[in-house]
Amino acid sequence: MTDNKKVRLALIFAVALLCLVTLVMAPMLMMSGFPSLTGQQAADCEENAQASGDESETAASDIPEEYLKLYREHGEKVGVQWNVLAGVGKRETNHGRSTLPGVQSGTNYAGAAGPMQFLISTWGGKAKIKIPSQFNGYASDGDGDGWADVYNPADAILGAAKMLKRNGAPEDVRRSLFVYNRAWWYVDQVMEIAGKYAKDGEVSVPPQAQGVCDGTLLEAAPSGTVAGIMQYALAQRGKPYIWGGTGPAGYDCSGIIYMAYRSVGLTIPRTTFGQWPFGVDVPAGQEQAGDLVFFNSGPGTGPNNPGHVGMVVSPGKMVEARCTLCGPIKVTSYRERTGIMGFTRPLQNPQVLAQLKLKEQG
Repeated sequence: MTDNKKVRLALIFAVALLCLVTLVMAPMLMMSGFPSLTGQQAADCEENAQASGDESETAASDIPEEYLKLYREHGEKVGVQWNVLAGVGKRETNHGRSTLPGVQSGTNYAGAAGPMQFLISTWGGKAKIKIPSQFNGYASDGDGDGWADVYNPADAILGAAKMLKRNGAPEDVRRSLFVYNRAWWYVDQVMEIAGKYAKDGEVSVPPQAQGVCDGTLLEAAPSGTVAGIMQYALAQRGKPYIWGGTGPAGYDCSGIIYMAYRSVGLTIPRTTFGQWPFGVDVPAGQEQAGDLVFFNSGPGTGPNNPGHVGMVVSPGKMVEARCTLCGPIKVTSYRERTGIMGFTRPLQNPQVLAQLKLKEQG
């Protein structure tokens, strides 16, 4: 064999080895910068854990059995920490045991009522509201009797869970509590109580809020393009909702999605109203990361005209910029959210397919 042939064979072998290493390392490179997970963290990411675990002996002895069941049930249903709900109930009325005005009937000096001390105006304008009915507030039917009664523990605790969720929980618990009662000493007291009620002494924050699950989410992305889109969107977590915003300081609901697609060289419509008809419809239950989920809420909403959109990052989870008063951009659950109008897949739009083809050719 001549020296030239040996050199050529060596070069071919080296190139083949480089390609093999690239194939092996590519997923690792995509995941670089994300923390490796312990077995428990991986389980939490898989289960989307959102609450502290078992109650402490303090909780078992201090919280009435009925209330403890309701804190757990509605905390899990809405997606907030049960022990934070219990901390609010303890601080407000000692779990409904207080004999002060406004707990069992009427209102207190500030106009608050019921075991979770809702202002009647915040509840919905009346202490007891027939469900379903049109109202602006947190009035909820927690026991399925058709009424939202501010004095009924089941209804009041569900309403409180919804209020905490809307204002930042389970990710930004302190902010949600501050909105509930605008005093930082109140926030400190509720957090202290909540810690004592959990067996582990913690007010747990979902791993999605801390970025611990990002690697797991990206690893499960159906393609490298989707992983890139998700990586951009997840990196904006913690930034504020800004109406009309397309970054970098903040985004609105469609702005973060528009920019996430642009980050990988793809152009889709800028607004929710434009994004809704753009993607190919996806049946509920078949959505995947990178798809969009639309809601019958937000400004300009009407029949077949959703006013809010989020991006699916895993089954049941989305990243969203929800509203000015809803806390920062974050990963949240959409399965328990009302008003879902449908799912779409922008990557199947002919215009996007053409863009992808050009990218491949380039």
